Amino acid sequence: MITIFAQRNGVTEQAAKFDRAWLNPASGVYVWVDLAAPSIPEGLILSDTFNFHRLSVEDALSARQYPKVEAYDGYLYVILHGIESRVADHGFATHDVDFFIGPNYLVTVHDGDSRSIIDLREHATRNPKILGEGPVALFHRIVDAMVDHYRPELDKLEDRLDALEEKIFETGEPRLVRQILDEKRQVASLRRIVTPQRDVLARLARRDFVDVSTELSFRFRDVYDHLVRISDDALMFQDRITGMLDAHLSNVSFRLNEVMKVLTLVTVLFMPPTLVAGIWGMNVPLPRLPGGDAAQFWWVLGAMIAMTGGMFMFFRGRRWI
Repeated sequence: MITIFAQRNGVTEQAAKFDRAWLNPASGVYVWVDLAAPSIPEGLILSDTFNFHRLSVEDALSARQYPKVEAYDGYLYVILHGIESRVADHGFATHDVDFFIGPNYLVTVHDGDSRSIIDLREHATRNPKILGEGPVALFHRIVDAMVDHYRPELDKLEDRLDALEEKIFETGEPRLVRQILDEKRQVASLRRIVTPQRDVLARLARRDFVDVSTELSFRFRDVYDHLVRISDDALMFQDRITGMLDAHLSNVSFRLNEVMKVLTLVTVLFMPPTLVAGIWGMNVPLPRLPGGDAAQFWWVLGAMIAMTGGMFMFFRGRRWI
């Protein structure tokens, strides 16, 4: 779906089609073209109307690209990632948003699930300031909202890690290792996105590109600071999950050792009675203990109980049990 907004003389209107005359900066029109999950015919506007470079068009229409910023002749091409909740598995996922920033236009390409773009798109015609400050300022508005959406997801991740830690030390169930590895995979994926995205915003904050004014560089610097904190939190979460995995494996190993200790104790305690029963059960003449035939059973049973009790007291004295 293609949505086109054009602002002229302080009034923002949604246009049914794109006028090529708007590409001329002297037209006095600011244009925002949003492509949400574009089809192949809709994607042709990038190459046929705007004449963007073939490589940038391929990246914009591909399924997934990592964050980057590239300067082309007449425009700036930026890829950044937003974040969204996944209710099914109580996690999150990132999705890339492509930006083409020209002198008086902004083109955004995404999969249709970008909350930041959807919110601004709904208010574009009612708030003239959204397009009134120019395409770079609009780009900043979108990026700022995208980065702000990371914090609630990180808070949810921290809550899940807190609950997982309690389960590790309370139950120590072996199946928890799958949940730990799932969270570790999510944090690793987050770091692969946040780290290059932080570098992209650092270049915008340093004014590595002439399209970014001094005032807007200050705004990008604020977004960069937020993203640095998110990157630091992701690193902290990764270290925390690694420690949780080590603690879980140690806990499982300790519980297994306790079980083996009990089983070994039971086996050792029953070895002497088994030996005595085996000897006195042989069909050969054996030394007779005092008393008649009936007394022999009680002598053997008493010896078994005495040996078992003696070994038990010995183990208790050594604090093995």
